[in-house]
Parts: sequence; structure tokens; C-alpha cells
Amino acid sequence: MRKILIVGAGQSGLQLALGLQSQGYEVTLMSNRTADEIRTGRVMSTQCMFHTALQHERDLGINFWESQAPRIEGLGVSVAGPESQRVIDWVGRLDGYAQSVDQRVKMAGWMETFAQRGGQLVIHGAAVGDLDYFSRTYDLVLVSAGKGELVSMFGRDAARSPYAEPQRALAVSYVHGLGPRPEHPDFDAVRCNLVPGVGELFVMPTLTTSGRADILFWEGIPGGPLDVFQGVKDPSEHLALTLELMEKFTPWEYARATKAELTDANGTLAGRYAPTVRNPIGRLPGGGLVLGVADVVVANDPITGQGSNSASKCAAAYLASIVEHGDKPFDETWMRATFDRYWNTAQHVTKWTNAMLGVPPEHVLGLIGAAGTLQPVADRFANGFDDPADFENFFFDPEKTAAYLAEAAGSGRS
Repeated sequence: MRKILIVGAGQSGLQLALGLQSQGYEVTLMSNRTADEIRTGRVMSTQCMFHTALQHERDLGINFWESQAPRIEGLGVSVAGPESQRVIDWVGRLDGYAQSVDQRVKMAGWMETFAQRGGQLVIHGAAVGDLDYFSRTYDLVLVSAGKGELVSMFGRDAARSPYAEPQRALAVSYVHGLGPRPEHPDFDAVRCNLVPGVGELFVMPTLTTSGRADILFWEGIPGGPLDVFQGVKDPSEHLALTLELMEKFTPWEYARATKAELTDANGTLAGRYAPTVRNPIGRLPGGGLVLGVADVVVANDPITGQGSNSASKCAAAYLASIVEHGDKPFDETWMRATFDRYWNTAQHVTKWTNAMLGVPPEHVLGLIGAAGTLQPVADRFANGFDDPADFENFFFDPEKTAAYLAEAAGSGRS
């Protein structure tokens, strides 16, 4: 069977490795950390995966934590007014529940499963020179390590990358002790709190190394009042700062966070990066080609919660393309077609995410406001997180938005 090398053991790399393994491919997976190092290391993301992405895991039989992770049945939006009061507050119900599993739990578990099933696991940080050698010994080399030297092989696609600089400063805390939202104490929801001109606070339930927890995630406009986490090394100081900002800008969320404490000493994360689409094919010094995967080639800001969802969808698309290709060579034409297949989905994520990073136009503010009185609008907006392509139908164009809201209001009266 054909030999495939995957560099990088995140959501996409591991999902693709396990999928190819189940199809009988000879797969080598390179990771710069062991499973134990991942499990005991720092949190890596704020993953909330919606129905379609979760189904890709179910299809491969690798949804090991589904019965343990909280079922997220809704997605709510609150907008802060000038006096830090809520001027908009609603929750939409998801057609299929979402879930969040700390990537320390999932990636470590998947890596061990891959090895137990006979996969070749190599613990080594790969450089371009390594790939130059490996490209001659494998039928296909896939790069799913989204940071470091390897990413530089994939040139920025300026036409698809409107931002050259980070648009948000990111700060994450995993906590125990968060109380329920009184508006919906009977079910779990992701809460998106928008503070105009300042940034956003996202709150989501998760399963972490110590069980059920919640994620507090600030996205601050660079240079603004939330952009204060750079240089904060002490985890308890990071959490105290998070809570202080919640008390000031989102007091309704702070009210249920007064007993919050970090899940562990590695339960915080801060950073920033520019959202970027890159050319999918990397050229090695010796002439070989490698194909970029997921956020190596399409890295969106996490403001729309699409990172792990996109990684899952990319892995599923690439798996199908590899299997369908049979024994034919994985040449440049195939690589480009394989990426284009993924871009058919990813382009909607990129367009929506980049729009959400800007100042919302009047018709979008009207849409978010209308969701507070029209439940079908709230539900449709919430389910757009699972299928961002639907935003083309009612979000971007003022005329389409107006037509949809008129239809929704009419349906509500009937």
C-alpha cells in the first residue's frame, strides 16, 4: 500500500492519519511532542466543534469522548451598551449539538490510538531539510504543523488575505467553578459577548484533563483595553486580569464567574496572529512537493470558532481525495485540485470570519438585533456556525438581509 507522511499531530493531522490508517495506507506521523507531553502541557486552543465536524469523527469511530463532553445545544449572543449593560441578549438552538474537548485530551488519546493500531509515530521536530529527504521516500508528504519553519514554504495568497497584521489579541483561561447562565440553566450554550470597539468574550463548556470545565476567551482589538496579556507569565495573574475585564465590560458573565479557578497551571494561553490564506503547495529545495493541510494553508482568526471545525472538514476532504485517487501519482495538479475541494468549504469560513473582524455594518447590527425577538433568526444564525455557507443567503448583502428578516417577521405572525 502507498506510503504517506503527515507532519504535525493536531486535529487535522491526527484525524487524517487515523482515517488513512483505517483504509490500509502505510502512514508515518511526525510530532514534535509525545502524547504525555501534550497531555501535561499548555492548553492549545478554544475548540468548539459543531455537528458536521463531529460527524467526521464519528464516521471514523474516533469520537472517544462524546459521552463525557458537555452537549452544547445553543449559541447565544449578547451585545454590551455604553454603560456595560446588555442591549441585545438571545440564544439560538442548534439543530445538532456541539462539543468541546480540550485538545490536550484528544490529541494525546488519538496519538496513542494511532500507535496502538500499528502506525509509525516519530517524535521529531521536522525541518525543511528533513522533508527534502522524506519526499523521495514517501508517495505523499502532508504538512499539518501550523507554526514554525515549515509554514514559510507556503507563500501568502495576498488576494485571499486582506489582513497583514493580527486583528485581535487573544487570551484564554480554562476554569472550574463557573455558574450556569440564568437565562438557560437547563442546557449548555456557547455565549458570544460583543463589546463594540473593544472586543469579544466567548464562554464555552468543555471537557478537559480534570473533567467538565468552561473556557473564558477574550479577543481584544489590538491597542485597546483588552490588549493587556502580553508578558503576563503567571497563570493566576492571567485569570485575575480576565475576571477584572469581565467585571468591567461583561458584568452579566462576571456574575457567574466569582468562584472561577483555573483547571490547572497550564490552563491559560495568550497570543495573536494575522489571519492568512497561503498557497497550498510547498516546494522543497530538491524539487519535491508537499501539500499543506488545514491552518497551514487557511488560518482564520478564532472569532467565529471555526479552527477545529475547518481542520476536521479539511482532513475529511483530503482523505476522500487521496482514497479516490487510487494508485495515480500525487502530482501538482492533484494537490491543487485537492486543496480547491477544501477551499469550496473554507472560502465561506474565511469570508465570514474576516467580516466579523471588522466594524459590523448597519444591516448586520439589525440582523443581530432582530434575533432577539425572532427565534427563527437566532436559530439560523447559531446554525451558521456549523454551515457558514448559509451566511451567503442572509448575512453579507443588505437586500438579502432585509428580505430574510421580512420573511421571518411574516412567518412569526402567522
